[in-house]
Amino acid sequence: MSEGAFTARVAHGVGELPAQQWDALTDGGNPFVSHAFLTALEQSGSVAGHSGWQPLPIAIDGPDGGLAAALPAYLKEHSQGEYVFDHGWADAWHRAGGAYYPKLQIAVPFTPATGPRLLTPHPELRLPLLRAAETLCRDNGFSGAHATFIAPEQVADFEAAGWLLRDDIQFHWTNRGFARFDDFLATLSSRKRKDLRKERVKAQEGVTIRALRGDAIRPEHWDAFWGFYQDTGARKWGSPYLTRSAFDMLGDAMGERILLVLAFIDGVAVAGALNFIGADALYGRYWGALIDKPFLHFELCYYQAIDAAIALGLSRVEAGAQGGHKLARGYEPVRTVSAHYIVHPGFRRAVADFLEQERAGVALDQLRLGERTPFRKD
Repeated sequence: MSEGAFTARVAHGVGELPAQQWDALTDGGNPFVSHAFLTALEQSGSVAGHSGWQPLPIAIDGPDGGLAAALPAYLKEHSQGEYVFDHGWADAWHRAGGAYYPKLQIAVPFTPATGPRLLTPHPELRLPLLRAAETLCRDNGFSGAHATFIAPEQVADFEAAGWLLRDDIQFHWTNRGFARFDDFLATLSSRKRKDLRKERVKAQEGVTIRALRGDAIRPEHWDAFWGFYQDTGARKWGSPYLTRSAFDMLGDAMGERILLVLAFIDGVAVAGALNFIGADALYGRYWGALIDKPFLHFELCYYQAIDAAIALGLSRVEAGAQGGHKLARGYEPVRTVSAHYIVHPGFRRAVADFLEQERAGVALDQLRLGERTPFRKD
């Protein structure tokens, strides 16, 4: 495949590409597009195999033969683990006699966190990367390509390439220069401030909470968290996406970028929340518990995350997909964007019409949610 003077190639995994060269394509701020994170998913069997996520990263080499640009991309046979729901599109296209799968997914598997998708320090290579993805779809009979949770600064690149944009909403917490949790509480209305304090007290009654990083995270901690993760996965999506070995690999490869918050009762871990640390954000990813204790979920996932973000000097907490209950806890509605390339012109027009109608509804939802934040109105 070629775009002007640039030639793109497809690898069969990020692990085939040199780690140092891959990481040099980013500013290092987002942990999920790092070589360590993506190869841990591959080597642990969390992607590839029977997962329905077949790694197909697209790369452009520079004049010196090293990587100049790349896309984290996957061949998908289903729409699981994406958190941007297109099942209705698939059903409609199948009813019309088309084949929606396979499709190309430009994303970090199982990770609804915003981040760069066009990995390159060279702006002139962003469009060639997207044209390479389009060509890969057309040449191989894929229905299209879908880039999800795009970093805000890259949305314009997809729009300029003619991809269809889709809006959604997440809830993020913003650090407005707080020195401690009480400074954040002071920005809330009196009633909400009292509610949050009560929740924290009740959640911590009889519980010891430990926030672990790096070498402090021991195998027994991962064993405990695996139990929490399996319980949540079984209830929410049927089976866990990550394998047990993925957690060991992630801990070994990037332990200092992991914050594992565990709750103990009488020395036994009973609940936990897993976070990843970026250059400017804390990303909440997984949570689970073996007990039903009021407000413990909020404490481990939201309030401990705020504490950590303040201590680390991070500007925001991204607490994952969905969850309107985050609103009352100081997490505000934020626009997230995905971009879609549809090969068939007729199907593209249908999707474009759908997105135009959906976009107005999402904007109205964000406006209404913004009016319901717990902050003082003065």
